[in-house]
Amino acid sequence: MLIETAAYASRWRGVAPAAKALFALAGILAAWLAQSPAVLATLAALLALAALLGARVPLRSYLAVVVPPLGFLLLSCLTMLVGPGPGGAWHWSTALLPTVARTALRSLAMLAALLGLVLTTPLPDLLTLLRRLHAPELLLDLMVLSYRMLFVLRQAWDEGVTAQSARLGYRGWRHAWRSLGLLAGQMAVQVWQRAAALQMAADARGYQGTLRFLPAAYPQARRQTVWAALAGGLLLAMAAGDRW
Repeated sequence: MLIETAAYASRWRGVAPAAKALFALAGILAAWLAQSPAVLATLAALLALAALLGARVPLRSYLAVVVPPLGFLLLSCLTMLVGPGPGGAWHWSTALLPTVARTALRSLAMLAALLGLVLTTPLPDLLTLLRRLHAPELLLDLMVLSYRMLFVLRQAWDEGVTAQSARLGYRGWRHAWRSLGLLAGQMAVQVWQRAAALQMAADARGYQGTLRFLPAAYPQARRQTVWAALAGGLLLAMAAGDRW
């Protein structure tokens, strides 16, 4: 929900999704081509600044979204530094530190490229772009249903917490744990009932197995795509110069 809120409030909300996807793809390819840690760090910084300064994504929202994958990346890098010794015992190995640093910075640059796309492009626009790229319809429908069910789950949870709070269900630790347990037990029933209601609403509107959205118009799409291609070309040139 935080990602979708940031996407709708982004300065690049009116930019063609194809242009943003082209720039993100160029950033990913540049991160894959670059070799030195300095260039990889520069790419990650440029892609992050493009989202923060160019698209004006709030710093707090950006950090809230980037922290979970960064934690996973840090844990993965730490495990790469642990290896078996000559006697079979596990110990820290600094020999792989340069490789781990490049892997971490490359992952960080690719993450920044993807965040620049999802934090500036709402899901309906992404679905329109994926449909133009002939993505499987089943995959698109699953994305829409998962997206919708997130809001259904959040609404059911908020309503349950509000009702329990009105009855002093969180007055102390004992009551809070009991209330959370009861709420978790009722969530499956609530979500199941709301999912059934969602299916009935879709059937009532003539659902034929494919979910359609009214596509948005982008009058300056061609010019925006050209600018995205130029910016992406600069990133690729930087990475290519580092590789050769």
